[in-house]
This record gives sequence, structure tokens and C-alpha cells, in this order.
Amino acid sequence: MTHIRVVEREKTEDQSAPRTIEEFLAWGDEDTWAEWRDGEVIMMTPASLQHQDIVGFLAAILRFFLQCRGGGHVVTAPFAMRLRKSVREPDILVVTEEHLDRITPTYLDGPADLVVEVVSPESVGRDRGEKFYEYEEAGVREYWLIDPQREVLEVYVREGERFKLAFMEHTGRYESRVLPGFWVEAEWFWQDPLPSLFDILRKLALIP
Repeated sequence: MTHIRVVEREKTEDQSAPRTIEEFLAWGDEDTWAEWRDGEVIMMTPASLQHQDIVGFLAAILRFFLQCRGGGHVVTAPFAMRLRKSVREPDILVVTEEHLDRITPTYLDGPADLVVEVVSPESVGRDRGEKFYEYEEAGVREYWLIDPQREVLEVYVREGERFKLAFMEHTGRYESRVLPGFWVEAEWFWQDPLPSLFDILRKLALIP
């Protein structure tokens, strides 16, 4: 599947649907776009063009940065991230070099170091509610919420066992705690069209 956004929740009525994390991971394949929580399969529907553009834009920058500055891996949905009590498919997940052993051929076995969700009207409750607490509990180190409707970039970083708000702005620079040297300007995400990828890579001193 090519869609990369969770925008709608439906409870499956299929009695043969998986009831445990292990069953869910064995049940799904590359054409299955769903999440799992507390025995419930959450089926997903396609994203908006704006959402897909933002995810593709940021993922491209992250991939180039990691290729130039060191190890790590960037994956966009649909790709499962197995947590302690759920299986989620973040819009973007970043795994640093020290945790690459968590990546299996079909899912990430444990938390990503950095998780990005692009918020839609349908997903706002999950992204700021269920997923926020699941990511916090599981050990995600940095959580970005990109909200194109409100035009706000919101970032939480892990301090001890809890997330702490590190950035919530319409404009301005945020530098990642997980990826030292990687930064974005919040206003990039609200531009129409989005900024040139080459211009951004030059600003990050990744290309001449």
C-alpha cells in the first residue's frame, strides 16, 4: 500500500481477527494497514495529499541526514512498531544506530527513538491521547506532532519516565535531541508548495 496516514478507526466484526499481539503480527502482511490495541484491530483508511506530502518531505530530509551524518534508519507507514501493549504504525519512525537490532523484516520490535505523527482532524484524539501515553510508556525518546490544520509543530522529549514539552510553535527552529545537528523550521511544513528539498539540504549543510 502507498497510503501513509491513519485517519479513521473501525472496530472489526470478524471473529477470526487476531486477539493478541503475536496473532496480529502473524496475521498482517504488506497489504494490511491496521493497528492493534487491547485485542482490537483498528483498520485504517487513506491520507490526504497534504499529509502525504509532509510525511514524504520530512522523511526524505531525515534519510539524507542519516546517510551523511551516521547510522540509523527511517521508515514510513505502513510499518508496524510493536510496543508493550499495542502495535502502532507511526507516520515516520527513526531508529538510531544503537537500536538497529530492533528492526525485523516485518516490524520494529520495540520503540523507535524518534516518532512523528502528522495530525489530521480524525486522528487528533489518538495522536495526543492513546498514542502519546503508549509512546511515553514504551520508551520513545522524542515525539513530534505536526498539525497542518493549526499550523503548529509540537515536540515532546523523554526526561526520566515521562515526556516533557520541548517545543510548540508556528514558526522557529527546533533541533532534535535524538539526532544532534538535525533541525527544522516549523514554518516549512505550512508552506504551499513545500520548500525545495535541495534548498533544505543546503541549509542543513548536507550538500554544497
